[in-house]
This record gives sequence, structure tokens and C-alpha cells, in this order.
Amino acid sequence: MRLIQTAIILCTLLCFLIDAATIPAEHRKRSSGNHVGEPRLQPRRGRPRRPGFRKGRKKQGMPKYFHEPGGSELGNHYDSRFEHGIQDYADKKDTQLHMLRAYLTFFNENRLETWLAHGTLLGWWWNGKMLPWDWDIDTQVSGSTLAYMAKHYNHTQYDYVSNDNPPVKRTYLLDVNPASVERERGNGLNIIDARWIDTRNGLYIDITGLSETHPDDQPGVWACKNYHRYHTTDLYPMRETMYEGVTAKVPYAYDRILTQEYEEKALVLTEYEGHRWDPIVKEWLQKSDEELAEEKREKEAKKKEKEEKKKKEEEEKKAEDQKKQEKIREQEQKKKEKDEKEAEARRQKEQQERMKASNAMNEQDQGTESEEKDKPKEEPHAEESKEASQDPPKEGSAPSESNKDTNESPQQNQTS
Repeated sequence: MRLIQTAIILCTLLCFLIDAATIPAEHRKRSSGNHVGEPRLQPRRGRPRRPGFRKGRKKQGMPKYFHEPGGSELGNHYDSRFEHGIQDYADKKDTQLHMLRAYLTFFNENRLETWLAHGTLLGWWWNGKMLPWDWDIDTQVSGSTLAYMAKHYNHTQYDYVSNDNPPVKRTYLLDVNPASVERERGNGLNIIDARWIDTRNGLYIDITGLSETHPDDQPGVWACKNYHRYHTTDLYPMRETMYEGVTAKVPYAYDRILTQEYEEKALVLTEYEGHRWDPIVKEWLQKSDEELAEEKREKEAKKKEKEEKKKKEEEEKKAEDQKKQEKIREQEQKKKEKDEKEAEARRQKEQQERMKASNAMNEQDQGTESEEKDKPKEEPHAEESKEASQDPPKEGSAPSESNKDTNESPQQNQTS
């Protein structure tokens, strides 16, 4: 299986090389061999990983094709083969204006369908122009158009002449990524399918293809390699419009696409990135240094006020928490005192009950003793004398000791 994949990749690269060698003469005014011998730079840090993507697992795919010099956020908007430093605000604006006009003109001349996307589409929504602070120009094509571009127009160098006075003359390169044949994200290194590059300074337009990647499970859902998804009814039929003075196309449901991508605030916010929307001239105007300084002071004042408010709220919350803690301690103290009082009352009650019980026992004992004292004492041998008087001795029988004592006692008395 790996051998088959390797063979397919090699065949694709061979086809691109053959196409590059057979560029029509009218498009080969300057050699397109700038790819050869250029230093290979490290890829910039990519976008956040897709949820569920396991870190450490490397997906197979082609190596990164387009390279940017990096070093800063603005450095990521240049192609490393043609970059000669960061442009200033005015040069960047001029470069983007003519680059976009040349792009739309080339695609219209060759009947290649393309439409505005992302921030470029948002700029069209405001006033049919580019957002002046935006360094990205984004367009989209269908997967079939992308394949047609790769086969017939790859590495085309287009000489552009503007209608200005004096005219502006520039050359642009249409470079299709060999990895554009892969319609899934893969290893994430080639999410841009093609670029329209200004060969003077390396600024470019990103071109991404949309394809029905899962027609069986999700028919009518078009996706790019960066997880942007659209329904067929969102895209078609395309609306024809004007953008920067050139005929362009936008998706049919552009408003829904913009609100889903940027939320509604992007359609109503009138101050952004050092610019202010002027409804009279319908332009995004760059703020002056004084306005920016005043805005900075206002932001700092608001920040300070916010910090003070936050600090005050924290102090109030802390004081409130302290009051709550004191209240809790007071309640606990009251409860403790109440419990101690109840315990003391129980002890006193138990002590009183014990004293009552003890007194009752003492009274009972005293009553028993008094009863015994009041009871008369019986004389000793009373019962025996009584029994003797009731039973006289029989004749001829020997007298008992008691009778002897009785009989002897008178004699003794007489003797005495």
C-alpha cells in the first residue's frame, strides 16, 4: 500500500514538472525556476489542533510546499522565495490593490471561477474594498477548478498593466501546491492549495479549494482543508459584483457565511485596528497619531478605572466576607453559649432530681426506724411458759429440765 501511495505522489510531481516545462511562450517571459536552489525554511507554528487530534501521532502526507520567512506576525504573510523585508502601510495597500485586480482579471480572462472569502468577503460587505488593516487576501475555488488550474495554468507568470496614469506594471506568479490533489487535511502542512504571488516583494493571495469530501455521508457539504464547511445552497448560485473596481463573485448566502465565521458584531463594529468607519465617504479611515494617542489614553484610563473598580469590588467582597465570617463566629459563639446554658440547666435538673431522690430515700429510712421504735417488745420465754401451762406432764413420766427448775425454785425460795 505504501509503495502504491509513493508511486502516486511521484507521478503527481512528475506531471507538475512536465507542466512547468511546457508553459506557453506568452506566459514564460521570466523563468519560473525560482523554486530551485532556494533555502528551505522551517514551517511556522500552525493553527490550533483539531479537537480529538492526538498529539505525537504524525499523519502521513506531503512535506510543506509554501514557506514563509516568519520572525513576526507580518512575516508570515510573505512567500520566502520573493520576500525582501516588511512593507510599510502605504506600500502594502498599493501592493494588495493591484495584486487583487490582476488576480480577478486573470481569472475572468481565462473563465476560471473564483470567489471572495473570509476577511476579503467581509471587506466587500462594508464597501466593496479590502479592509486596510488586513494582510490576508483570501479566495476560494471549487475542487474541479483547482485541478484544472494545476493542469493548465500552474507556474504561470502573468504580466499586469493597470489602467492608471501612469500605468502600473507588475508580474505575478500562479503557483499550485502539488499537495492540492489531497482533499483532506492530512498532516496539516498544506492547507493552502495555491497562491497568487507578487514577485516583487512576496505578498500573496491564498487560494483554497472546496470539495465534497464525503458525498456519501454528507452530500452537498463543501469543505476546505482548514475545516471551513459550506452547503451548496450557501455558495450557489454565485452573485456577481464589483470589488476594487473589478468584476468579482461572492457566495449566494454571504450574510450567513459572515455571521457564522465572525458573528454579527463584525457587521456593525465601526472602530477596529486603528481605523474608523466614515459613513459619509463609506471608507475605513486610518486614525491620526493624535487620535491614536487619545485612544490609547482613553484605553489606559478605562483600564485603570476597570482595575480600580475591580480592586474596590474585591475589597468590598473581602469586607463582606469578613462580616460574614464575624457573623458566623457570633452565631457559633451564641450557639456555644446556648449549648453551655442548656448543658448547665440539664446538670442542675439532674442534680435536683438526685437530691429529691436522696431526700425521699432518707425520709423512707427515717419512717422505717420510727415504726420499729414504736413497736412493743415481747417478754422472753413467754411462749414457752404458755405452752407449758397448756400441756401438763403425764404421770409417771420424768419431769423435764424446765419442770425441774420450776419445782426446785420454791424449795430454793423456801431455803433462802
